[in-house]
Amino acid sequence: MRLETAVATRQVAEKSGNPLSFFEFWPGWMFYTPVVIHWLILGVRYGDFSLPTAANPHITTGGLCGESKLSILSQIGPEAQALVAPACGVTAQPNGIAVAEAAMQGLGLDYPVVAKPDIGCNGTGVRLIRDKAAMERYLRAFPAGETMILQQYADEPNEAGIFYVRHPDEPRGRITSVTIKQPPVVVGDGRSTLRALILADERARLVPHLYLDRLTDRLDSIPEQGENIQLVFVGNHCKGSIFQDGTALVTPALTEAIDRLACSMPDFFFGRIDVRFASTVALQRGVGFRVIEINGAGSEATHIWDPSTKLLDAWRTQFFHYGAAFRIGAANRRRGFSPSGVRGMYRDWMNQRRLMALYPLND
Repeated sequence: MRLETAVATRQVAEKSGNPLSFFEFWPGWMFYTPVVIHWLILGVRYGDFSLPTAANPHITTGGLCGESKLSILSQIGPEAQALVAPACGVTAQPNGIAVAEAAMQGLGLDYPVVAKPDIGCNGTGVRLIRDKAAMERYLRAFPAGETMILQQYADEPNEAGIFYVRHPDEPRGRITSVTIKQPPVVVGDGRSTLRALILADERARLVPHLYLDRLTDRLDSIPEQGENIQLVFVGNHCKGSIFQDGTALVTPALTEAIDRLACSMPDFFFGRIDVRFASTVALQRGVGFRVIEINGAGSEATHIWDPSTKLLDAWRTQFFHYGAAFRIGAANRRRGFSPSGVRGMYRDWMNQRRLMALYPLND
């Protein structure tokens, strides 16, 4: 699996001719300023800056911020639950290993499991927990009294983010983006330290801060000849994963499968469905995938972080999707659903931001 990942990673770099796009790791304010201006213009046009929070009316803020990941997964209908990697919630306590393992046992889970915050984003605090000792360390690091999720490790070799949009007046939705997520891999030569391998890698050396701090305890180790070292587990761009535009993989069969899943949820119209999948052939047939997370109005069509994407195309994609969120929110407002309001939106965003500062470092 890791060898295939390494090959795919090289293919991403070769596709664009560059390991990074020139705007890929701009400061957030620089890339998102036009997006914020567009949001403000839409807010004036529709008379409510928080209107996208009504895009998915049964999710806190429509999934813009502060929403419970576990609550969203629980809204998937029984006809589609088999597509979801089983997960449970646990109130974190430093000495709560017995409670955590009892919750795992109740769901039929065994190590390894994925542990992550119930409220959060950008892969913050997500770890692959391989044994009891690692679980105890995670519980000690997690803020006490807050909810953490324990989820079955979906061991399918590939990961994708599939963006789904459906207007409330339409019986069927569509897939507007597919992102293939590849964890960066370096290959040992039996002589170089992990630090040296990272600093010699065509892409990793350009953003070393994404890896070096997190891998501090391993940087001076020397991987064996041919050993594949995966630099990050979580499939998130800002944490160092490599994103490839896979929108060309969309087929009627995949669209039907994702639409069936989304329509099993009450009034879910807009968001990104993150899945692990067996192969691109199976994915295109709409089979062989498991849902690990569903994100709402705050999610992105992440194919824009493919190194080959042009800046104007990335902005157009953002404008299209947030425009759709406003249109869907307006339609739901006409149906009697209320947005959270700017004050409510800000409150939930601040709570999420506070929690994210407390979470342990991700894998």
